[in-house]
Amino acid sequence: MHVLSLTPSLIFPFLFLISTIPISQAKPTTSHPQTLPHVRHRGLSVDYYSKKCPQLESLVGSVTSQRFKEAPVSAPATIRLFFHDCFVSGCDGSILIETKKGSKNLAEREAEENKELREEGFESIIKAKALVESHCPSRVSCSDILAIATRDFIHLAGGPYYQVKKGRWDGKRSTANNVPSNIPRSNSTVDQLIKLFASKGLTVEDLVVLSGAHTIGFAHCKSFVGRLYDFKGTKRPDPNINSSLLKELRMYCPFSGRSSRAALPLDATTPFAFDNGYYKGLGSNMGLLGSDQAMFLDPRTKPIVLEMARDKQKFLKAFGEAMDKMGSIGVKRGRKHGEIRKDCRVFL
Repeated sequence: MHVLSLTPSLIFPFLFLISTIPISQAKPTTSHPQTLPHVRHRGLSVDYYSKKCPQLESLVGSVTSQRFKEAPVSAPATIRLFFHDCFVSGCDGSILIETKKGSKNLAEREAEENKELREEGFESIIKAKALVESHCPSRVSCSDILAIATRDFIHLAGGPYYQVKKGRWDGKRSTANNVPSNIPRSNSTVDQLIKLFASKGLTVEDLVVLSGAHTIGFAHCKSFVGRLYDFKGTKRPDPNINSSLLKELRMYCPFSGRSSRAALPLDATTPFAFDNGYYKGLGSNMGLLGSDQAMFLDPRTKPIVLEMARDKQKFLKAFGEAMDKMGSIGVKRGRKHGEIRKDCRVFL
């Protein structure tokens, strides 16, 4: 398999166009992930807004297409936003809530794991909500807009176009303390990842397939610098990292960490295309994050990685199906459990 070297001429454009899309390196937590139900809610359907707001998808689409042209980073930023929303309290838009000034009760987006979520993701949803609200006031939830925008950005980047089931209500709570135990880490073991995904009703295959979103992601040096110099306290680099990749990464990520604001592509071959290049890279030990490369080493996940690497169309189909499944995690319905916000940043 051909291994593409991350030469300076390749990396510098990435550093210029996209400063950072880091993976959290928060300290390990002893709390357990919150178990959230994955239920095929009767209220979720593709045509949920056919009468309430028939032009919904075209309205959101007009915003996402413009944002993708103006700021391509909006695509991976919004995809990551959706993951972080669904995994903590369910797909309920709670990640979008801003903490009230002076409040000691911090919202999810203030958690350490979410501190460096890109503003482009939030801005895309705020703009889309404003446009939708001007046509369909108080009818469409922020959580549904986030789900639709995520699908749009995936498709704009070359990924699958899948039907988004709608009918989610926005959550009434957003708590930073709920975040640490529910977000994967860049150094998570496969055991930890499988356990976390299982707590959301997702399978091992879902884990591997959804990780394919890293095909257009970027990460800060601090997310993987340990692999370059002191892997698991050995004072040596991770033996499962491509030697050419190691050399190039050390150029941009010195041990001192002075360049930790730099961001490098999780998929070195085609970082701006939503394809299966991410999986091919794992086969050449080109995984940037320890948690990604670990999936190629574990017998439970390696066969799925190889399958996705062999067949791009199979990956794209599986990814759309897995996103539909993830989009059903912890869905809120009705006034008892949810609301339809007018401003995604503020509870009613």
